[in-house]
Amino acid sequence: MKLTVSFPVPGYNLRSGSRLDRALLVKFMQRTYEELYPKQSFAHLAQTVEQHLGADTLLWWVDTGQPSPVACLWIGNATDQITGDRHAYIFLLYVSPEHRHRGIGSALMQWAETWAKKRGDRQMGLQVFHDNQPALSLYQKLGYQPHSFWMVKSLNEPPRD
Repeated sequence: MKLTVSFPVPGYNLRSGSRLDRALLVKFMQRTYEELYPKQSFAHLAQTVEQHLGADTLLWWVDTGQPSPVACLWIGNATDQITGDRHAYIFLLYVSPEHRHRGIGSALMQWAETWAKKRGDRQMGLQVFHDNQPALSLYQKLGYQPHSFWMVKSLNEPPRD
């Protein structure tokens, strides 16, 4: 059953999604990553959605009354590696480029934080790419701070000196 709730940005609605929205969620994830890395293939995202979209994750869409949503919020759970506490985790926050700078991303984050507080979470986690400056600016403006660094090393390149 889809649920529509009030949304603080005029002209936009917030409605719940479900596992039936898998294909649309994959499409939004692809749009997110293709904006940052246009030459990369993201065929694996369908598998990611299949593995992680379930009864313990929440999916919300922002729309304008048109058939296709303009923004997406996908929330799941994570475990703090220091305390062992479960906390809310943002899998995806995406706002279509033509709808940015209208407060949609901030409103979605506020909604997510309110939801997490109501269920007893003491923190909210997310991952953002180091070169995604618009997202970094939004999260910093909302009070998010680095907690750890995810480091990777290509095993196909020679080591650096």
